[in-house]
Amino acid sequence: MAKEAQTNGKEPKTRSEAGTREAITRTIQLRGLTDIMFDRYPGDNDTKLEPWQKLYLAGEEGRTICLPSANIMSFLSAQNTDSAPKRLLDPRKYKAFAQACGSFVTINPHMIPFLRDGQPILFGKFTGEEDKESGVRIDRRVARLKDGIPNPKVRPVLPPPWELHFQLRLLPNRLIQEQQLMNVFGEGLLCLGLGTFRGQFGKAEIVFWE
Repeated sequence: MAKEAQTNGKEPKTRSEAGTREAITRTIQLRGLTDIMFDRYPGDNDTKLEPWQKLYLAGEEGRTICLPSANIMSFLSAQNTDSAPKRLLDPRKYKAFAQACGSFVTINPHMIPFLRDGQPILFGKFTGEEDKESGVRIDRRVARLKDGIPNPKVRPVLPPPWELHFQLRLLPNRLIQEQQLMNVFGEGLLCLGLGTFRGQFGKAEIVFWE
């Protein structure tokens, strides 16, 4: 269960009817409930990547599997593709909420490491269809384009258990409150998820929000 934001025994400062008058920084911990899929874009449509190159890798050795904070921001603020506000809120209101998230919410660090048992998940190498060190496997399926044209997709998938720890900052604004944000975030993780192929992959739950 997500914890309510703590006030350290002090009375919370007055908030406007909509929004918040002060910047709020929260430490957030997510627990993965399903596999999460990756499909890093190489920068153009002509470059072909090997399955392992579609992961987001960082760290000193370049082996730590990460999720870019931009992926979470897309989950909260995208209007033209699927996002938590678009999936959950009134069609007449979700754009305003998504725009507010894009304007007043920041996520750090830029590359968020995936953790397992408190340690970063490191990618080794594929032996056949799986990396024994991280558990990442290759998912192969065929998408159908317009007119039924097959589009083979080969992407890496990380199975649970996995966790993400990061900081979320909500800047002062008149549009969204922290509780609204937490509600959309939490329900969106269950119905939509993170990573690519959202809705089928990347489902998670909030275990810490403080």
